[in-house]
Amino acid sequence: MVASLVSSAVQAVSLPADTSALAEDAALVARARANDPSAFDALVERYKQRIYTTCYHMTSNHEDANDLAQETFIRAFKYLDRFKGDSSFYTWLYRIAVNTTLNFLAKRRRAANQCSLDDVDADIQNDPDFIAATRQEGPTGQVSAHELMEALNVALQKLSPPHRMVVTLYDVQGFSHAEIAKIMNCSEGTVRSRLFYARLQLQQLLKPFLPKKA
Repeated sequence: MVASLVSSAVQAVSLPADTSALAEDAALVARARANDPSAFDALVERYKQRIYTTCYHMTSNHEDANDLAQETFIRAFKYLDRFKGDSSFYTWLYRIAVNTTLNFLAKRRRAANQCSLDDVDADIQNDPDFIAATRQEGPTGQVSAHELMEALNVALQKLSPPHRMVVTLYDVQGFSHAEIAKIMNCSEGTVRSRLFYARLQLQQLLKPFLPKKA
C-alpha cells in the first residue's frame, strides 16, 4: 500500500539514533556556542541533505527547498543558545525546518473552504478503520523509480501541509511517531491520525501505482 510505495520511491536516510552520534552532535553544538564556526559547519554538512529533502517533499520546488533549508540553518545558528538539550539536536533542527516550511506554505497559499484540521484529527481517531488499521503493505507494480518519485511528489502537494509533513517525516525521513510529535509539537495520537488520513488520500491519488487486488 502507500507506505511501501513511498519507501520504493525514496530511501529513508538513517538518523543518528546511536549514543555516539548524539554525543558528537552535542559536542559540536558546544563548540559552536563557543564561537567555533567549523563546528556549526560540520552540523550543516551532517544534516543539509536531510533538511533539503524534507523541504523539497513539502514544496516540490528545488529553489524553494534550497531557500528553506538555508533559512533553517540560519535560524538554527541565530537561536543556538536557545537549544536546551532536552531533545536531540536533529529533532530541534527539524522543528525549525518544519515551522519554517509550514509558515512559508501558509503565506504562499491558504486553501479556501478547508475543514478544520483539528476536526479531521478527532474524526479519524474515532474511525473504525483507523482503530483496526494494520501496516500490511504490498509490493508496487513495475514502474521506474523516477516515474514513481514524480507521481509521489505530485500527490504529496495535494495534501494539506501538516499531513504532507507527517508523511515526509515518517515515511521519507524515518522518524518515529514520538519524534514527529516533538518536532510538530502535537500528541502521538495526532501524528498517527494525520498519517492515517494522509495515507488514505495518497492511496486514492496513487491508485495506478498500487498493486491490484486479486
